[in-house]
Amino acid sequence: MLIIDDLLLAPFKGLYWIGKEIHKAVLTEQVSQREAITTALSELYMELETGRIDEAEFDTREAELLDALDRLQEPSQDGA
Repeated sequence: MLIIDDLLLAPFKGLYWIGKEIHKAVLTEQVSQREAITTALSELYMELETGRIDEAEFDTREAELLDALDRLQEPSQDGA
């Protein structure tokens, strides 16, 4: 009886596994994007401190990066 159960449930187990793998890939991509944004923010602060950019350009680019970071965090807050 267990072999028949395994055969009947195999497609559903496969779909469940695929769903889990997709979810893991999405989470990995989100972490990667967050790290890239925080790295860009650090570089932006360094550019401001060294005088390579002015305050206006800094404010514009910082707002863009912070908005991108907020957009990444919104879906995880809705799902929690």
